[in-house]
Amino acid sequence: MADKAGEGQYVTFSLDDECFAVPVEVVREILDHQDVFRIPHGPDYLLGLRDVRGQGVPIIDLRLRLGMSATQKTLHTRVLVIDVPLAGRMLTLGLVADRVHEVASFQATGIEGAPDIGVRWPSDYIAGVVRRETDFVVIVNLARLFDDSDAKSLTGIGQKQVEMA
Repeated sequence: MADKAGEGQYVTFSLDDECFAVPVEVVREILDHQDVFRIPHGPDYLLGLRDVRGQGVPIIDLRLRLGMSATQKTLHTRVLVIDVPLAGRMLTLGLVADRVHEVASFQATGIEGAPDIGVRWPSDYIAGVVRRETDFVVIVNLARLFDDSDAKSLTGIGQKQVEMA
């Protein structure tokens, strides 16, 4: 992520009209959206498996994972193949995004914490918020978004476990 004294690079993408970002170093590749092999009895946000360079990768509808409506496939729909470090292993996932925009640099000093709205809400997946001229970018903390129970569930569906060095 961002080095505290400098800046970090992030891949920005949209879900509906909202802009999100993940650290560029976790993004393995960005693919066009294709149909997946459906897995019965998986979590609602799990669309299925897709072959990515010989590896069965679980494909996640990030909109559903964040409590939004399901993704409607368009010409701009993309899949970000990411590596999420969880509990001493690496979990490879494909995140469906409505559109991928760019790699953007954000200064560490410009990244604010999740906003306090006075009530408890599930904001622990927010690593930070960046204010831009016309909007905000929510930086996603993938390790918090996909906790250990998700990792065990998704790993059991064909995800290869890799011990972290």
